[in-house]
Amino acid sequence: MVDMFLERVLVENNWDQDELNTEREITGILENRILMLFFAAADCAKCQEFVPILNDFFKRLKDPAYIEYPKLLALIYISVDQTEEQQERFLKDLYKKTLFLPFEDPYRQELQAQFKITEVPTVVVLRPDCSVLSQNAVKEICEYGCDCFYNWQESAGLVERSFMLNEEFDNLNLRTATDPVRRLKYKTEDDKRKKRWWKPWTKSRAQDEEEEPDKAWDSRRKEADTKGRWRLF
Repeated sequence: MVDMFLERVLVENNWDQDELNTEREITGILENRILMLFFAAADCAKCQEFVPILNDFFKRLKDPAYIEYPKLLALIYISVDQTEEQQERFLKDLYKKTLFLPFEDPYRQELQAQFKITEVPTVVVLRPDCSVLSQNAVKEICEYGCDCFYNWQESAGLVERSFMLNEEFDNLNLRTATDPVRRLKYKTEDDKRKKRWWKPWTKSRAQDEEEEPDKAWDSRRKEADTKGRWRLF
């Protein structure tokens, strides 16, 4: 996945149009993710109709306002526009976390040929190893919405690790993707129980040690009184 774009410049579709052009930046945003390549054009009516659906789909899987952990998903717009002005106009309608190739990059045409794009809109879905999950997921996204991602994730064998703590789960053989959550839950509950039971026990023991001399003294005094009373009779 990362190798496809390592020697390219990817641009974030935000106000500043930040360029990602280093290996570290490209790797950080694409590694271990399912990648959607969105081929479209501004003068295509079907593309214009599909954009709001795609925006909502991507937003619900990436925006913390909708989901606690952003999904391992990336979206790159591959323009098939005839002019840069058309591309810029189309980008204004796309979700702001979308990436895109600069208009002058000939790699746009190479990708169209590589994936045999004959119509737009087309969304090619790729696994992290660059193998194709779906040649065109437009219909699938329209019909099933966010459930598409979970099907892709299962097919790709992709494990979400954004919520894992490195110091807790390094070098562990996880049987399921939910193992880390359960282990963290039980560890937290164990810690709470230790704190809840250890402190009263420690306090009680300290009190017993303080009271022990007094109890011994009372016992000896009672014994002496008893013996004294027997002597009087």
